[in-house]
Amino acid sequence: MPNDYACISVNSHCVAANNGPGYLCQCSKGYEGNPYLLNGCQDTDECALRKQNTKYKDLYPCTKGVCHNTPGSYFCKCKKGTKSDGTDFGCQSLHSPADKMVIGLSVSVTVVMALACLLLMQLQRKRHKKEKDEYFKQNGGLKLYDEMRSRQVDTIRILTEKEIKRATDNYNEDRVIGCGGHGMVYRGTLDDQKEVAIKKSKVISDDWREEFVNEIIVLSQINHRNIVRLLGCCLDVDVPMLVYEFVPGGTLSEFLHGAGCRSPIPLDLRLKIATQSAEALAYLHSSTSRTILHGDVKSANILLDDQLNAKVGDFGASALKSMDESEFIMFVHGTLGYLDPESFISRHLTDKSDVYSFGVVLLELMTRKRAIYTDNFNEKESLSYSFPLMFQKRRHLVMLDTEITDDAVMVVLENMAELAVQSVF
Repeated sequence: MPNDYACISVNSHCVAANNGPGYLCQCSKGYEGNPYLLNGCQDTDECALRKQNTKYKDLYPCTKGVCHNTPGSYFCKCKKGTKSDGTDFGCQSLHSPADKMVIGLSVSVTVVMALACLLLMQLQRKRHKKEKDEYFKQNGGLKLYDEMRSRQVDTIRILTEKEIKRATDNYNEDRVIGCGGHGMVYRGTLDDQKEVAIKKSKVISDDWREEFVNEIIVLSQINHRNIVRLLGCCLDVDVPMLVYEFVPGGTLSEFLHGAGCRSPIPLDLRLKIATQSAEALAYLHSSTSRTILHGDVKSANILLDDQLNAKVGDFGASALKSMDESEFIMFVHGTLGYLDPESFISRHLTDKSDVYSFGVVLLELMTRKRAIYTDNFNEKESLSYSFPLMFQKRRHLVMLDTEITDDAVMVVLENMAELAVQSVF
């Protein structure tokens, strides 16, 4: 176009005149203004016009879409979930009416199922809480609170099963430190980082439930350096759990008879363990508000701390409850070699029962043989029978552990042997 043409605005062009020779200037499509002026043709904002007057909605259609202005034009972008071009037939849904119905039904079913699950979970939580409350009442929880208030007892802690599960990593097998016919013992770590031993029994009798609270109060008030302290209990479970202080050194049974390398145990250490165990039993029998029978004295129930001090544990577990036939058979199996014949016949435990069992522990300390051991002829023998028999024949020295048989301590060994024999006779 020659420089002297009149259409000087960008986005303009000339058209032939309708009424004779010559031409006219016009702004290009999508622009408006004066084509005869420099930059006289400006972009038409179709999107803005649509908002100003409804007549422009027909002129610049954008049905169910979003209008975007461009130099000289515009485009209509369909919203998410729709398709096509909004400037022609309008934005149309990606889904047919049938699809929408299916989707709607699916969403409705999902929502209903989610609400049903939430309702079910809520009902289960309520049922679970009600069950926990029932267990707590059944196991004497309310009575225990009343007793603790009236007696001003602050030595016992009542834990929830949730706390017990946290302490034992949900009863993780790696936490098991003891097991037997009556249940499992777990090593636990409470929320305050205190290490404890948690005894989870398998079953208890209804008679024992009746006396449980009274016994908990009595046992929690026991305070002796050579007795494992009862720290608390858990009552919101079917079978109540007891929480004791944790003693890190294992059991006397493991110390004397454990597998692996056999380490020598000096006589003075054996005497210390025997003396401390005897003091603990004497305390239970005569220094508490009422006599407490241990009922299950054996080397497996005497624990050792990191300084090899003895701590008698699991006291009262058998003596404080009546036993039916199956429970008595289980009890005898667990105390084989330690239970005195009179208690076996009468099914009644006394303080003499504890003395007898302690005598067997003394024999273990002197001979380093198990309560039921295998002799040189591969025969099973009872230590509480064979040692007194050899003692009567004055041949008992051959049964003593060679680690401690020294002429310098023979008087001590003789006195110890005589005491043990008197205990089991």
